[in-house]
Amino acid sequence: MAYGLGIIGNCSFSALLREGSVEWMCWPRPDSSFVFGPLLDRERGGAFVVEGVDATDVRQEYIENTNVLRTIFSGPGGAFELYDFAPRFLLYDRYYKPPMLIRVMRPLSGEPRAVVRCRPVYDYGLVEPTSWSASNHVEYRGFPAPVRLTTNVPLAYIEDERPFLLERDRHLVLTWGQPLEAGLEDTAERFLERTLDYWRRWVKGTRVPRDYQGEVIRSALALKLHQYEDTGALLAATTTSLPEHPGSERTWDYRYCWLRDAYFTLNAFERLGHSEEMERFLEYLRNLAEEQEGVLGPVYRINGSSEAPERELDHLAGYNGGKPVRVGNQAFEHVQNDVYGEMVLAVSRLFLDQRFVGAVPPRTALDTVEGLVSQIDARLEEPDAGPWEFRERSRLHGFTVLMHWAGSRRAVEVAEALGAEELAAKARDVERRAAELLETRCWNDEIGALTQVAGEPQLDAANLLAVHLGFFEPDDPRATSHVDAIRTALSVDGGLLRRYTAPDDFGETEAAFTVCSFWLVEALTILGRTDEARELFERLLTLHNGLGLYSEDILPDTHEQSGNFPQTYSHVGLINAAFRLSRRWD
Repeated sequence: MAYGLGIIGNCSFSALLREGSVEWMCWPRPDSSFVFGPLLDRERGGAFVVEGVDATDVRQEYIENTNVLRTIFSGPGGAFELYDFAPRFLLYDRYYKPPMLIRVMRPLSGEPRAVVRCRPVYDYGLVEPTSWSASNHVEYRGFPAPVRLTTNVPLAYIEDERPFLLERDRHLVLTWGQPLEAGLEDTAERFLERTLDYWRRWVKGTRVPRDYQGEVIRSALALKLHQYEDTGALLAATTTSLPEHPGSERTWDYRYCWLRDAYFTLNAFERLGHSEEMERFLEYLRNLAEEQEGVLGPVYRINGSSEAPERELDHLAGYNGGKPVRVGNQAFEHVQNDVYGEMVLAVSRLFLDQRFVGAVPPRTALDTVEGLVSQIDARLEEPDAGPWEFRERSRLHGFTVLMHWAGSRRAVEVAEALGAEELAAKARDVERRAAELLETRCWNDEIGALTQVAGEPQLDAANLLAVHLGFFEPDDPRATSHVDAIRTALSVDGGLLRRYTAPDDFGETEAAFTVCSFWLVEALTILGRTDEARELFERLLTLHNGLGLYSEDILPDTHEQSGNFPQTYSHVGLINAAFRLSRRWD
């Protein structure tokens, strides 16, 4: 499903490409309609393809330490290379990141012949624009804004999709809104060099572990692309409706920001040393906390909106015929009470991290944390949909109670730092009651683990985080039994973990959830079982998609990646596990 897919972007939009084909690209924002979406429908998804006419070998790779893709087409007639990128660089003290896709074709040997096909669509394939040609560009009409392809490839070859001899460098610049008005060749080449320089400099500013540096850098670059820089929001994934496993109907739209992921994503940015990205995301989270007046949903749009009604697009075939294709997500309507503890953990950095001192007035800080603690207090035993968003049932989930405990414990630290003893006392009381719930209603002595639902025996990989968050100390015998029980119950292939085994609204889960295996790596490392952790981690590193990227899921029988792609949480899990497991520099 995801094999060979590469992601490019500029923190304004992203595109997925495979062997010269733009398989997915939404404009003008990541949550807009696709302009190219053959990943979900080969007939109605449009196309932007560069092909080698007689190519018998196609290889795709990243230019090292960048988000620029290079594809090499080789065949009996010759070879050529293709560079794909979205411009991003500093211009007039701001980052230039336009809705612009640039493709550069260069002959390498012989007399290669190529074909270019460009057929953009809109409204998820319902709108097929008309086009007309001028001197050096093709204009596409039918979009909310002008879309133009400026190129030095003869326009007749593009319009008629005819092969042509690639005797010199050719450039293709596709724009939304503002067209390219400067010289084509010079601008495309200059933008390529400046974009390469930007990404290399960004990587130079990245802190890396002593081990697993290449894997961490690629994950960091993928994580960076999923931050919508205009607001600071972090998308869960680039795509919608890639199925968790074939025929499952588990096809969700992940082009939104889940609060559940916030704390662990901030940990990854912290470990990578990227405080600017942390600050942008914290500003987004703080804005949500204040705007929503304490009552939070589990997921928000990149502009902070709390509405994205889920609908099914029956006219699209779906990936390999896997329907339904969904836009929007019902999770916006769910009650997921774990978000309050996660929000406390996330925004506490604004109050406890001295790099952000002064960012929030003390009174505002107290009001924000006090509001979140009050919500935890009020919802301490309230049933919810749980972290995995069960659609038809609400119960008291162990993970939710765990986050109540972790959030209230962190609130004590914030209150003490701000000299708010009344808030500290309230948070301590909530922390104590949450711990009591975990001990008396969620812990199962017979199984030796915290369970998914209070009073029920099924297990949940999310509860591994009880070790990460310190509910179980490493020398507590319960920590070992807890981790081993979850690993035994949920393992499908030597350490690949499912989220849970209990049937849900769509039956039983089959795929392993990628981040859960990375959580297991961290848990084993915390417990001092580093040999086991390293063996599992290094096995996971072999399961990437060929370009160092990961989807949401892994199919146990084939080890093929499945689900939405690239999955931010999977890469966050890799980064955090690598730092936890790696040897120290000193």
